[in-house]
Amino acid sequence: MLQSPLSPEQAMSAQVICISRSLAAGGEEIGQGVAARLGFRVIDSEIIERAAEKAELDPARVAQTEQRQSLIRRLIASMVPAAVTAKLGARYYAAYPVVALTLGQSREERLRGLIREVIEEVAAEGRAVIVAHAASMALAGRDGVLRVLITASPEERAERLVWASGLDRGIAEQAVRNSDLERAHYFRRFYHLDAELPTHYDLVLNTDRLPPEEAVAIIVAAAQGPATP
Repeated sequence: MLQSPLSPEQAMSAQVICISRSLAAGGEEIGQGVAARLGFRVIDSEIIERAAEKAELDPARVAQTEQRQSLIRRLIASMVPAAVTAKLGARYYAAYPVVALTLGQSREERLRGLIREVIEEVAAEGRAVIVAHAASMALAGRDGVLRVLITASPEERAERLVWASGLDRGIAEQAVRNSDLERAHYFRRFYHLDAELPTHYDLVLNTDRLPPEEAVAIIVAAAQGPATP
């Protein structure tokens, strides 16, 4: 059972916690638990919605779905000329949205800048758990930020998708592979990273056997920092 939020008097080493996660690794649940324990806000789709406002896009187009990847696709699609989409082909563009931005690099740069700007604004506001959006990369080197990666083996993640949604095992395995591929493309295009490494994070948790409540406790302890007399 998760404990009650910390009292305001308790000193915090981290005022912002970035939760990066693989598909079906449990990052969303853990992020919610950490926020509840610390009394922080949870920030996820708000990152893209605020970036959309800065880009002067119709917020309704972004708010149609709650899934982060779909939100990003919608925002990117709104910033890429229709001619590019038509030239590349709808199926290719839908599968590899970030790669498809090669022909619209200036628009990608604008999108990347807006997302980073919003992430930095949220960090400046403090007391937030930012889930996904590569916030750990955007805030690297910033004081008061704890960068956490929640991951699990592909086999375990596929099994969780089967259990949670009733997907065929083969489809679940493909979903995990596609998500990992899209994640790698995202890091490459937005942050010029050839590979995501454990050293990009302050804390890496494998949830194959680690229950969510234990993961929450570990992150909260790391966020609080060393105990003081």
